[in-house]
Amino acid sequence: MNKISADHLSRTACVYVRQSTVDQLANNPESRRRQYALETRARALGWVNVIVIDDDLGRSGGGTARPGFERLLTAICTGTAGAVFAIEASRFARNGRDWHTLIEFCALVNCLIIDEDGIYDPKLINDRLLLGMKGTFSELELSILRQRSQEARRLKAARGDLYTTVAVGYVRSSDDRLELDPDKRVHEALYLVFRKFADFGSVRQVAVWLSEEGIETPVAVYGPQGRIVEWRLPGYGTIHRLLTNPVYAGAYAFGRTGSQTRIKADRKLVKRGVRRPREAWEVLIRDHHEGYISWEEYERNQNIISGNANMKGQMVKGSVRNGGGLLVGLLRCGHCGRKLRVLHNGLRGVARYVCNEASASHGRRIKCIAFGNMRIDAAVSAEVLRVIAPLGLEAALEAIADHERAGTEVLRQKELAMQQARYEADRAHRQYDAVDPTNRLVAGDLERRRSPMPTVRRSRH
Repeated sequence: MNKISADHLSRTACVYVRQSTVDQLANNPESRRRQYALETRARALGWVNVIVIDDDLGRSGGGTARPGFERLLTAICTGTAGAVFAIEASRFARNGRDWHTLIEFCALVNCLIIDEDGIYDPKLINDRLLLGMKGTFSELELSILRQRSQEARRLKAARGDLYTTVAVGYVRSSDDRLELDPDKRVHEALYLVFRKFADFGSVRQVAVWLSEEGIETPVAVYGPQGRIVEWRLPGYGTIHRLLTNPVYAGAYAFGRTGSQTRIKADRKLVKRGVRRPREAWEVLIRDHHEGYISWEEYERNQNIISGNANMKGQMVKGSVRNGGGLLVGLLRCGHCGRKLRVLHNGLRGVARYVCNEASASHGRRIKCIAFGNMRIDAAVSAEVLRVIAPLGLEAALEAIADHERAGTEVLRQKELAMQQARYEADRAHRQYDAVDPTNRLVAGDLERRRSPMPTVRRSRH
């Protein structure tokens, strides 16, 4: 029985091409060649107008947004397509909703579905039944593959052997274990970050200090050449990731982030990288490898970072804020325990400490407490000065020592940067000197790549 009619041939043949991931695009070109070859088969079957829809290369067929598939459905519903081609059912869809929608629309407008095994007319009950089974097997196959891979990942992570990436400051040994990076400059830069956080107690202040001093920190970058370490002036996010990653405390953690799925525009939308609380981590193995700090110091750092937050409710400790009041962000109500708000009055430093949480949260027209800042600020200032007065000389000497130590740390980072720059320059010279001058194909390229040794800014200390 010839299922291809003149009506089908008068319309367009749509060849749908899809591969699920970017990794498949890079490493599985044969599948892509087979799919594109369907254009030749369509012309051999008699179609003159053939279009290839490959907008979904690198997109999963499990129900996520696919512009190419939407374009295919549009061509079917408008009656433009006389047949749709794919090497197998799994290329069209990996979920029942998309697959049965495709079958239903094709049946309504008399559009054929053609794969490598045969030609199917969705209006015929036997073909429709076979297409339904193909879609079911395709969805089941994906579910089984996903379940197996996830279980294998969990088992490997439970042993502490699963590494998707390696944090900067570490390398993988020959026996697939984490070891400290042998680069001394990387070592000292990371130790400096942790020391400065211990001094400042603020992620932002550490980032600002490093930026002002022109001290770069290492960043792991993945590209065509694999994993390399680059040096950049750090931002807040870089420092925050260093301080909150348990790997630097010698711990192996898996499942620190998860995903959230919701429906948007009738499609599954997956939000990845959602942070989980520590008790929800899937795996946490302490003393897994050598760390830059102890686990106790890591926990202390997390408490400081979480306590510095000012936008996580009134019961969070929070950091000191700007304003005329000396004790902004430090006082709590003696009745309800919430932080006092500050009402500023002009630029003279006059302010009032007020607790109006009951009014703001519960609609009660009362204030727990309210008072001006002048007397209490003066009393606290006097008490602080009285307590620290005997320690003034010791504090001054300690401040001088801190200043000298900071200057030494900056100078040390500059020296290490200079040593690396000299090494890079020496290596370029050695490459150039080792080339036969008559071999201009190589020597010319090395001459182009040679550049003066980078200038290192002089420290202000």
